[in-house]
Amino acid sequence: MSKGLLKSGIVVSSMTLLSRVLGLVRDIITAQLIGAGVAADVFLFANRIPNFLRRLFAEGAFSQAFVPVLAEYQKNGDITKTQAFIAKISGTLGGLVTIVTLLAMIFSPVVAAVFGTGWFIDWLNDGAEASKFEQASLLLKITFPYLWFITFVALSGAILNTLGKFGVMSFSPVLLNIAMICAALFLAPYMSSPDLALAIGIFCGGLLQFLFQIPFLKKENLLVKPKWAWNDEGVKKVRTLMIPALFGVSVSQINLLLDTFIASFLMTGSISWLYYSDRLLEFPLGLFGIAISTVILPTLSRHHVNRSDDKAKSAKDFRSTMDWGVRMILLLGVPAMAGIAVLAQPMLLVLFMRGNFLFSDVLSASYSLWAFNAGLLSFMLIKILANGYYARQDTKTPVKIGIIAMVSNMGFNLLAIPFSYVGLAIASAMSATLNAFLLYRGLVKANIYHFSRESAVFFAKVFIASVVMGLSVWYFSPDILLWQAMPFLSRLHWLSWLIALAVCIYVGLLLLLGIRVRHLVSTFKS
Repeated sequence: MSKGLLKSGIVVSSMTLLSRVLGLVRDIITAQLIGAGVAADVFLFANRIPNFLRRLFAEGAFSQAFVPVLAEYQKNGDITKTQAFIAKISGTLGGLVTIVTLLAMIFSPVVAAVFGTGWFIDWLNDGAEASKFEQASLLLKITFPYLWFITFVALSGAILNTLGKFGVMSFSPVLLNIAMICAALFLAPYMSSPDLALAIGIFCGGLLQFLFQIPFLKKENLLVKPKWAWNDEGVKKVRTLMIPALFGVSVSQINLLLDTFIASFLMTGSISWLYYSDRLLEFPLGLFGIAISTVILPTLSRHHVNRSDDKAKSAKDFRSTMDWGVRMILLLGVPAMAGIAVLAQPMLLVLFMRGNFLFSDVLSASYSLWAFNAGLLSFMLIKILANGYYARQDTKTPVKIGIIAMVSNMGFNLLAIPFSYVGLAIASAMSATLNAFLLYRGLVKANIYHFSRESAVFFAKVFIASVVMGLSVWYFSPDILLWQAMPFLSRLHWLSWLIALAVCIYVGLLLLLGIRVRHLVSTFKS
């Protein structure tokens, strides 16, 4: 079982790595093009809102609700019923998203006023930030169709994932990054506003991702004509699971949106600094957390569906799969935290400091990155622990926990006001930690999953290796002012050398501490 999961995890992580690398290239070009000023704040604002809805409707809550139900249809082996279910769910979900997208485009000034209230107030009073509100309203009209495209991409990706075809969905974001890079390089020079070119790049990227999925669905004989079926039994089941999951699985995104709202009242650059620090955090989160979560959800769902055949064995396999996912998060997440803690400023400097992105922006973004990084392991664990509920078609428990975490985040934000935008990052990390703790406690109380003794020993070894690795890299890393004085190639050489050193030290220490490959592919006793 775990060997298959490890292989699937490697496939997803490899594709995600390619996507994240291109995403970093995109962000580097974006930082050079628009820096961290007015244009950057507006573009990132217009990009974040449809992305929030994407994770809410398409990739987040929908996938968690759809995959377990689809697993039931596939278990019966009737391709006709599976095709009919897919047609109905795509028609119903697609119809709703079409309405949301059109309304958002038509009433984009209202959306901009709701989520960028600080800019809207300035616009009403002819203040200094008035132009931000007007430009945000325009860009939202261009970026919102991305929500429509990516909804169907998420649907087809979920279908293919249940068939073990993980590479297709994992590769799709590469097309978005390529489209945005091309827009920045070849379209922006001919436009009066570079952020407008980037918005067009998002639109084109969504279209490419949508078209890319079609041949693969056709090959699996699952490319069907969408059909509206609000009251269909399967659709109602997904709908029932999805509605509470809208909050439960996307709490971190809601928190980020609240941060955007608050940041619109703060100094120019706040949204940009939070964005660039969040983007660096997204690299390990997407590469490890989301990738592992993606591959274990179908497996967990199958174990739950098969519980009627052998309840005891299914429960044991369910716990083993959960434990494997948690171990993988610890193996990769803990050293990632240590690495970011030590190399935050050098990474930001190497990746983004050019053009309109200044050294002062590097320092400002590093403070929020350190704050976000404190919650990285929690952000990653949430992806795994939430699957323990969604695979069992329990969406009520995570939503209750999610609401607690979201309300807590608001309180943390108030406590963090003296720290400005950094306080928003601190609050997000604290909220994520609370969310992960409550999810785990709920699984333990329900006797679904508990952290095994073997995994505790595994974590201790990973922690020791990560701390030694982090201290070693910190010892050899130059002072930040020396980093600033270096030419670009020297910075890149130093950063590459330090990362290679970190990997060698970490892997070497794990081997010395007795961790072998068999520990990563075998199941532990629960």
